[in-house]
Amino acid sequence: MNGRHLRVHKRLVQSFKDANSGLLLALAQERNIKLQLSAAVLVLCFSWSIHVSLTYLVVIFVLIGGVISLELINTAIERLVDLVTKENHPMAKAAKDTAAAAVWWFSVMAAVIFIVIVFATLFH
Repeated sequence: MNGRHLRVHKRLVQSFKDANSGLLLALAQERNIKLQLSAAVLVLCFSWSIHVSLTYLVVIFVLIGGVISLELINTAIERLVDLVTKENHPMAKAAKDTAAAAVWWFSVMAAVIFIVIVFATLFH
């Protein structure tokens, strides 16, 4: 192995460590992500109990991943805005509210899709 390959590998490993650190920090500090993960466990248990198809299960995992990913982005935006300003600036509020709206909107769409999956599974 050449030295360049080792540096790339170290950077890749470090980027995974940094990502894991960010996830653990969000889990430790953010109430919403804990609620969303709890809801995800319930959704997965219920899905398993009604025997959703593998295709639907993949859709459910994508929806869960989308909600969690957006919540992590929302958290990052909130922290970045707080780093820039602590005052009640209308633009800071707009940035935070819009990021929160993205999580909310995707969560609503995920819930609607899950309801469709449940009805399709139970009444097909």
